[in-house]
Amino acid sequence: MDVFEEARLKRTIAILFVVIGLAGAIDLALDRPAEWLSFHVIYEVALVVGALLTALWLARGWGSAAAANRELRASLVERNAERDAWRASAEQALAGLGAAIDAQFTAWGLTPAEREEALLVLKGHGHKDIAARTGRSERTVRQHAAAAYAKAGLGGRAELAAFFLEGVALP
Repeated sequence: MDVFEEARLKRTIAILFVVIGLAGAIDLALDRPAEWLSFHVIYEVALVVGALLTALWLARGWGSAAAANRELRASLVERNAERDAWRASAEQALAGLGAAIDAQFTAWGLTPAEREEALLVLKGHGHKDIAARTGRSERTVRQHAAAAYAKAGLGGRAELAAFFLEGVALP
């Protein structure tokens, strides 16, 4: 809710207070009670006061909700800025890691198919999933993976992952 809408809502609530008070006063005046301490007058005054107190309670609740909403929006802006900064940092790190992986695949002499499947294995995909993604048979995927492991001198997917991630340390 922007500032203009908030001001309009406050104005509306203030007008509501005035209307409730005036309506009650007009009703009492039109009744022209003979005695001001009668049940009828006390009942109507109680209704007007109750309505005004309820409207006031609602207005205070709305004010608290509006303040909480503003705080939440400010927090959301901060979290979004943190997220964007983290993403930018992570993208740079991942780009560097991607280049290093690509250079290592080149050093091992992997074919384009072996490179693709080795990268998908590194990302955690299974042979069935890789076969579905690449349009190859599962048997072909297994053969390419085995060839990639052999060219790299590695025993399998765990050693492939360890080769690239072993030096990664959390701060």
